[in-house]
Amino acid sequence: MVVKSYTGDILNFGLAREQYCAANPSKKNTLKFVVVGDDVSVGKKQGEIVGRRGLAGTVLVYKIAGALAEQGSSLEEVHEMAQLVADRLGTIAVGLEHCHVPGTGPTSTYLKADEIEVGMGIHNESGHSRVRPIPALPELVDKLLEYLFATPESDSDRSFLPWPKKGATRDCVLLVNNLGGLSPLELSSAAKTIAEKIGESGVNIERMLVGTYMTSLNMPGFSITLLLLPQPNEGNISKDQILKLLDAPAKTPAWTWTSGTQPKTSSSTSGLQGRIETSPQKGGAPTSNQFSDSVKRACQALIQAESEITRMDQIVGDGDCGTTLKAGAEVVLDALNKPEFASYGAGGSISQIGQIVGDAMGGTSGALYSIYLSALAQGLQDASSSNSGEPTRGQYAAAAEFALERLYTYTRARPPSRTLVDPLAVFVESLKDPDVHLEQAFEAAQRAAEETKNLPARAGRAAYVNEDAVKGTCDPGAWGIRCLLEGLLKGSK
Repeated sequence: MVVKSYTGDILNFGLAREQYCAANPSKKNTLKFVVVGDDVSVGKKQGEIVGRRGLAGTVLVYKIAGALAEQGSSLEEVHEMAQLVADRLGTIAVGLEHCHVPGTGPTSTYLKADEIEVGMGIHNESGHSRVRPIPALPELVDKLLEYLFATPESDSDRSFLPWPKKGATRDCVLLVNNLGGLSPLELSSAAKTIAEKIGESGVNIERMLVGTYMTSLNMPGFSITLLLLPQPNEGNISKDQILKLLDAPAKTPAWTWTSGTQPKTSSSTSGLQGRIETSPQKGGAPTSNQFSDSVKRACQALIQAESEITRMDQIVGDGDCGTTLKAGAEVVLDALNKPEFASYGAGGSISQIGQIVGDAMGGTSGALYSIYLSALAQGLQDASSSNSGEPTRGQYAAAAEFALERLYTYTRARPPSRTLVDPLAVFVESLKDPDVHLEQAFEAAQRAAEETKNLPARAGRAAYVNEDAVKGTCDPGAWGIRCLLEGLLKGSK
């Protein structure tokens, strides 16, 4: 699985992985996960939590790893190649304007007529900085290449690419990507200038790709991607291996092929075989009324808290957290009323709920909840095989800890981070101690949720908002966990 390093992408691909593992535990080692973060615009310090975004360089990972897989190489070999390419990528993007979001007015603008934005992403988020007035193309390219050519000596905060020492041969693959709104004439002009500037720097371009590979709808801008090729005798994978895979033919309409030699065409085709079953496994103890009642109370608590959570999210986020949680709660309530739901047992029920909320909620929240619940179901599998009744508190505690560790695989947020992780982690830790009553565990989680109003945002959308604007307002995701736990534990001992 090759995933662009955006929170939603990582979470939703991670969700698919966890659901597959939950439904097919014997095949959990047949999946490999590569996260591509090739953005060089945001420094290491600022991007410590959210990480580098996945941009157009991801296309090169797709192509090279895909060609190796097509040759019949092993999963381990393909994973090694994909990871190496991902680790040697750098991309910087620039735009004259943001894209036009469907449904908004045609006159909506973000930038002034004499401004340009550097460090653009592909999801229409603001770039890293704005330049005014707009420089001539050669000067602009010089500025962009400074980001890509950064070394520990010149800019340690952005030295992402492993550039060799001065005097060593430096070979690369250049990808000039249209973000969606440039004409071929404009893109070609930019590509010519970029290639000339790179050549003047002493870097040899082994392959040059110019086209529309990864867009942000109709954004008028372009991105520059460099794949720094390995030095001779540097590791197990050579420059020639990578170039041969890049040159290999591919029958995809958007792949604009450029190569030093004409590759041989192939009539072979490949396709996906088989389907993955993700239905929960029935068997074991039926879901108890106590379990169903607890989940219903949790859902009702989220529904009742919708307006409060929405108000918080309108201040620190994009305003939809409350309605998203409410939508997930409503579909879970509907599912609990279906007769077949009771036959799944605790683990199967939680696995089913994980899939339901992922589909209903979508976005970051849906993926976070769904990943955690899918992993929680995995953690309870042993409990269902060793215990004929409802899982014990100790088994729930162990499963909750396992699920939290799995969630950490897909997010860099760690407490205290002003996210839903804060109260969740506190509750999981409290649950492990048999001397801590459930009411005390909830109170600890509630304090953690309340404390988020005093924390700086280091992850999530609030990380992009002015710190003064979010201070004094609890994180809506954390408050949602607090409300869920309150409903879940009401009446429990």
